[in-house]
Amino acid sequence: MRRIFQFLKPWRAQCVLAPLFKLLEAGFELFVPLVIAQIIDVGIATGDTGYVLRMCGVLAALALVGFVSAVTAQYFASVAAVGFASASRLALFGKLQSLSYTELDSLGTATMINRLTGDVNQAQTGVNMTLRLLLRSPFVVFGALIMAFTIDSRMALIFLAVIPALALVVYAVMFVTVPMYRHAQEKQDQVLGLTRENLTGARVIRAFCGEEEEKARFFRANEALARAQKRVGRLSALTNPLTYVLINLAIVLLIQRGAIRVNSGDLTQGQVIALYNYMSQILVELVKLANLIVTVTRSVASGKRMAAILAMESTLDVQASGDVTPVPGAPRIAFSGVTFRYQGAGAPSLQDVSFSVGAGETVGVIGGTGSGKTTLVNLIPHFYDATAGTVSVDGVDVRRYPLAQLREKIGVVPQNARLFRGTIRENLLWGNPEADDAALYRALDVAQARDVVDAKPLGLDETVEAGGRNFSGGQRQRLTIARALVREPEILILDDSASALDYATDARLRHALREQCRNTTAVIVSQRVSSVRYADRIIVLSDGAVAGIGTDAELRATCPVYREICDSQERGQAQ
Repeated sequence: MRRIFQFLKPWRAQCVLAPLFKLLEAGFELFVPLVIAQIIDVGIATGDTGYVLRMCGVLAALALVGFVSAVTAQYFASVAAVGFASASRLALFGKLQSLSYTELDSLGTATMINRLTGDVNQAQTGVNMTLRLLLRSPFVVFGALIMAFTIDSRMALIFLAVIPALALVVYAVMFVTVPMYRHAQEKQDQVLGLTRENLTGARVIRAFCGEEEEKARFFRANEALARAQKRVGRLSALTNPLTYVLINLAIVLLIQRGAIRVNSGDLTQGQVIALYNYMSQILVELVKLANLIVTVTRSVASGKRMAAILAMESTLDVQASGDVTPVPGAPRIAFSGVTFRYQGAGAPSLQDVSFSVGAGETVGVIGGTGSGKTTLVNLIPHFYDATAGTVSVDGVDVRRYPLAQLREKIGVVPQNARLFRGTIRENLLWGNPEADDAALYRALDVAQARDVVDAKPLGLDETVEAGGRNFSGGQRQRLTIARALVREPEILILDDSASALDYATDARLRHALREQCRNTTAVIVSQRVSSVRYADRIIVLSDGAVAGIGTDAELRATCPVYREICDSQERGQAQ
């Protein structure tokens, strides 16, 4: 939790002033029953209207000062809580950006979103309430006890008896409900994950008429969450009635004993009313304290989950100590005995892969589904560490490169074309923030995306909605290819990024890459033989191993796996 508390350091002054003003408000509140006692015992008893009015003025002054103190305390507490939430959310987002694909895969998208939203908001609420009530409530409880002793020590013994009983009730309920709250939060994470999965896969679900099944899954998860929340809610709800019962019993005893003492002349009516008011203040503050404990319990659980993210370190092996100088004459890309296994996987996704690619060459990567094509190209920009063997770029192990230097050499177009909210221009400038319009249009021409921009009324300044949902799949793919080309990369990785393009557009794209990007080493991953047929070399993968390397003609003659792929696609086209 120390990692979380550090975000309160810039707000140290507010963290001190908020409780101080709350204590100031509580101090004035403790004087109110004494003033009321004086009004009853002096003003009303003697019929002194002027005294009553003066004391009412004192009450109004106490109320005004208390109100100003409360508002000031709330202001400082809110400033600190909002600042804490903003800083912790920023730190969490930065930490997630620094983690490798391995950690991101293990966390899952739903968990990461919940940490940045629900957990941060819960922690913010906990900070706000803690600053306002953590000192105030105990101060009022013990202050009321002390004030009761100043009035009458014998009657104050009732306070001494009821306060430990109330504390025991609150503690017992909280002791049982704390782990239950954690369990309910886990159920909430499951509902969030299921919701995200359904929203992102809505088209697939409807295409397969799976709405009813998904409703049933969501109903089960939602019911499990509701049961967990109801269970803990029922137990937590016992706090208020139990405390009210104890307080009311204490009040009954207080009034009964007070009446006897008033009748005997040991106490005045005003003093009994003051004792009653102090008992009521204790009730209110203990209820607040119980609610605070519930909130803090949730906030601590959220804080621990946030701290767990912040404590994570990237497992990516980066040995860089400065800019790396490429080795002259070395292959642009080289794999040497590379084996890779995903975390928790039962078998490696790549097994003893070795090959090299020279500068300016085009290499195709083809294989069946799950053969390891995407895994292979993800090792080049060092998204993952090879389990064994070495991946080199320009003769240098990728682990020795600073990540920024390595990835500036590489343009990556992933399988799922992803555009970001903004404009076409802003999306293209991800490749190179300094690029001018001429460079953007050159990239668009090579990517066969010029017509996409020209068809839009605002051209490069056309709005792109989140995820690029206002563009077709083929348009998104061409724009993401253009974004990678704007960088003018030394290595261009196209990971099945032309799957939504027709054969003619795909052919024009490959021709433009060969003619206008001669100095770029291209790695083209595709399911289509036509997309890799004219590559300088083709790497055929089968179950994570290299089944063959060569040209189209060489592989047709020597590689059964490649020949089978070609035959199946040619038969499909003939049909």
